[in-house]
Amino acid sequence: MSPLEPPRARRVAIIGGARVPFARSDGPYATASNQEMLTAALDGLAERHGLTEPGAVGEFVAGAVLKHSRDFNLARETVLGSALDPRTPAYDVQQACGTGLQAVIAAANKIALGQTESAVAGGADTASDAPLGVNDRLRRILLEARRAKSLGGRAKALAKIRPAHLVPDIPRNAEPRTGLSMGEHAAVTARAWGITREAQDELAATSHRRLAAAYERGFFQDLVVPFRGLARDQNLRPGSTVEKLATLKPVFGLDAPGPTMTAGNSTPLTDGAATVLLASEEWAEVRGLEPLAYLTAYETAAVDFVGGDVAGGEDGLLMAPAHAVPRMLERAGLGIEDFDLVEIHEAFASQVLATLAAWEKRGLAPVDRARLNVAGSSLATGHPFAATGARIVATLARLLAERGGPGRGLISVCAAGGQGVTAILERT
Repeated sequence: MSPLEPPRARRVAIIGGARVPFARSDGPYATASNQEMLTAALDGLAERHGLTEPGAVGEFVAGAVLKHSRDFNLARETVLGSALDPRTPAYDVQQACGTGLQAVIAAANKIALGQTESAVAGGADTASDAPLGVNDRLRRILLEARRAKSLGGRAKALAKIRPAHLVPDIPRNAEPRTGLSMGEHAAVTARAWGITREAQDELAATSHRRLAAAYERGFFQDLVVPFRGLARDQNLRPGSTVEKLATLKPVFGLDAPGPTMTAGNSTPLTDGAATVLLASEEWAEVRGLEPLAYLTAYETAAVDFVGGDVAGGEDGLLMAPAHAVPRMLERAGLGIEDFDLVEIHEAFASQVLATLAAWEKRGLAPVDRARLNVAGSSLATGHPFAATGARIVATLARLLAERGGPGRGLISVCAAGGQGVTAILERT
């Protein structure tokens, strides 16, 4: 190959995944840090795929959304505390709820270009151990005291501290540009697309039933690593039904008539971590590892949820995948009917249903519900923000492998900030 000739892209294999069971916030993982959870998931992956020898993994890419200052180098610190070779390079990424999938894409790109032979991608988040910031007024006073040139100057600055300044800044589940929570944004979109309460509750109940069935048949045996007394996702409610969900009171969209979104058809605050092993075909062959599937395409998008067509539903906060998927499919020369399985991150049942409706409006075929989230998704598992993308990639890859023979799967993940990350997995 000429030095000026661009490298030829290689196929990127998904070898396997490992995650800890997801837990509701302030529960079993209340004192577990992002690093502890991510290390547990990474160690589980390393043990199952023989990644402990020197140089086994070319790179580790991961991230978290809710990060303490101590997490500034989360991926690298996780490697140093794990079973991986401590010489393994690592770096952090963050794109809200799309973090896990973006980490997979970042790792895949280096493998595709021949810059590394193998990589692990993932993410972790804890809503229980969320960072508390110093009150901004107190912070300014402390900085003023630090800059003072004399003891008297420092004392004068510190004398400005009042009891109200001692109240910490707590992370808000709200968009900085609108002040609305993700749930409130989703409620606006639900109204715009006419999403009913019954349809949302049916989707949520189905997610729980399918996740429970997947656990019962041993599907997650190679994907989930027990952690702190949990062997299954704590949020799972096997007996969930539409009738039971119908008894819950709405919690979002209460400022308009007929609110439909409840705690039952929305994801809870969750703690957890997930990882995925990716590699070149050559690397997998040398180690006798059978790829589950291949990552063949990906696309990101963003919407103007501040000044765009929010009331009409086109630019709702969580609607970016409605734009990314049609664009990705056009580029790949595919339609929805070409997919055996479809995985849509269930931030809210209403958001999934609005996305499906938007795809049809853009000319895509309706998604066969029998192919949608067949092993359950976020409404049942829970949603540790940065871990969800890696969970979905590993789950879909194993589902495709389980079917045997050729197959194709679609991934759609919405994210805060009006963003979306999507991908295609294939098995040939």
